[in-house]
Amino acid sequence: MEIGNQIKNLRIQKNLTQEELAERTNLSKGYISQVERDLSVPSMEVFFDILEVLGCSPRDFFDEKQEEQRVVYTKDEMTVYEDDEKGYEIKWLVPGSNENEMEPVFLKLTEKGQFKEFSPSLAETFGFVLEGEICIEIGLKRYFAKKGESIYFHATQKHQIINHGNEESLLLLVVTDSYL
Repeated sequence: MEIGNQIKNLRIQKNLTQEELAERTNLSKGYISQVERDLSVPSMEVFFDILEVLGCSPRDFFDEKQEEQRVVYTKDEMTVYEDDEKGYEIKWLVPGSNENEMEPVFLKLTEKGQFKEFSPSLAETFGFVLEGEICIEIGLKRYFAKKGESIYFHATQKHQIINHGNEESLLLLVVTDSYL
């Protein structure tokens, strides 16, 4: 049985380099590389040591019913929130995405609508303007983007997105987790 690729995937999921895995198992980096390419087969003792460092039981390692990652999300699973007073609607495209490293949303702003103001954080924001024209206020500076243009910024200052035009604006936004 070829086990190398599965060991490599577990190592990457644990965010370990081959060298780090080698150090934690008292093996050489070269040997780890050979195991991952199925050029060497570890003894049972070494195999169990590797699995222990990777936080995986032998049973889970050989379980063919491992949970497959979710890839496709339907339109029915999207969550919508509207704030008529501020003039915006936000649609979360992936359920529970606020628990992930990236949070993709559609943001619709009515004429002169304003999305809420955010405090400084370590987050990064990417946006693509699908319709209309927007203003991004970051600290004391203002930036403008219109249909077909992208925005990208680090959220290290207070910031807000405002509809700058006389028509509805629609943006695709992806915000990273702020890790604060």
